[in-house]
Amino acid sequence: MDKLIYTALTGAKQVMDQQATVANNLANVSTAGFRAQIDSYQAVPIVGDGELKTRTQVVSGNTSSDYSYGPIQRTGRDLDIAISGPGWFAVIDKEGKEAYTRNGSMMATSTGLLQTQRGFNLMGEGGPITVPPDSTINIAKDGSISTIIPGTNPAINNELGRLKLVNPAVETLVRGDDGLFRTKDGNPAPIDQTVTVVDSSIEGSNVNVVDAMVRMIHLSHQYEMQINLLKNAENNAAKASQLFNLS
Repeated sequence: MDKLIYTALTGAKQVMDQQATVANNLANVSTAGFRAQIDSYQAVPIVGDGELKTRTQVVSGNTSSDYSYGPIQRTGRDLDIAISGPGWFAVIDKEGKEAYTRNGSMMATSTGLLQTQRGFNLMGEGGPITVPPDSTINIAKDGSISTIIPGTNPAINNELGRLKLVNPAVETLVRGDDGLFRTKDGNPAPIDQTVTVVDSSIEGSNVNVVDAMVRMIHLSHQYEMQINLLKNAENNAAKASQLFNLS
């Protein structure tokens, strides 16, 4: 019974955590470049001085992400770009460190600085990239950004810089609380010249709505089962107490 209580109690708690993860995935089904989060759990015995190996608890295992590609959608917007195949955009997070995202929906600040819609500065190979106000932006397949100089005939492209595109191995990446990915060792990933982008397009979320809904229903049934086990343990304890009182 002792083991039953520990397993059911911690199991119910972890099921609630998994429900929160699935709910977060569903909430980001329309977030460009979002990668679904995957949680894993395992049952381990409680060990310690004087402890009998009768207690087992459920603990969190490795938290990973689904790195499959989302659908690329044509938007026709100059500052929307999507990565074709493997690769990441490099950005600067709120702490001034390099991080990575697949969300290529960009905007220009009042000073012309290129940022993501969440306010992270996009990194170029030579640093942050700024664009002139009210200019037509062209983004090449290799991530080169240029503007058309107005009043020139034929039109002359003025190259502003090139986006820093990287492709670190996914097993070396870790997701942050801000939704950005970073290398586990904290070192910036090197530029990868083979990463290509698609202009006037964005990559959608890779969350499968049907799978997520089925997962949520399955987890609700799991939670109900764990609560029923706790109720059974309570009933067993009450009946055992009655038997001891009779004796």
